[in-house]
Amino acid sequence: MANNHVSFLRELFGEGEEPRKKIFHSIKAKANAKRKSTEKIADWMTSKFGSNTFLLLNIILFIVWILINTGNIKWINVFDPFPFILLTTIVSLEAIVLAIFVLISQNRTAKIDELRAETQLQLNLISEKEITKIIKMMALLLNKQGIDLSQDPELKKMIHPVSEEEIERKLEKEIL
Repeated sequence: MANNHVSFLRELFGEGEEPRKKIFHSIKAKANAKRKSTEKIADWMTSKFGSNTFLLLNIILFIVWILINTGNIKWINVFDPFPFILLTTIVSLEAIVLAIFVLISQNRTAKIDELRAETQLQLNLISEKEITKIIKMMALLLNKQGIDLSQDPELKKMIHPVSEEEIERKLEKEIL
């Protein structure tokens, strides 16, 4: 009997947090599968150019460029003398392109995060309704057993469902 009860609860609620993690993982996996080619490129570039290796390569390139163009490396002719206008142009263009790719990746990630937040909100609202119903059922059972719950102000609040509209209005006032 106890085993059946435990297996029923496991089936009902799942094993710990794992089912919820699978839901969120599948949202990201589905979003990744639907990426456009430009989003795939942006994600790839963001991962590669957002690395210590890329930073180190840039630093080495800038140092070598400056050494060459200040005449410190004698066997290579100066091609971009101080104030290094060509280097400035290249770095500016690199920054623009990288910023665009990062923004593309961030926009896509933000969409996934919004979907996760909306899913979590919906789950919380469902849970709130279910918990309120369970509390009502428990109160009814306790009343049937002759236990007086009328003097519990906290229980009276808990028995009434939370108004989604009221919470939304309060949040909108705070945000706006």
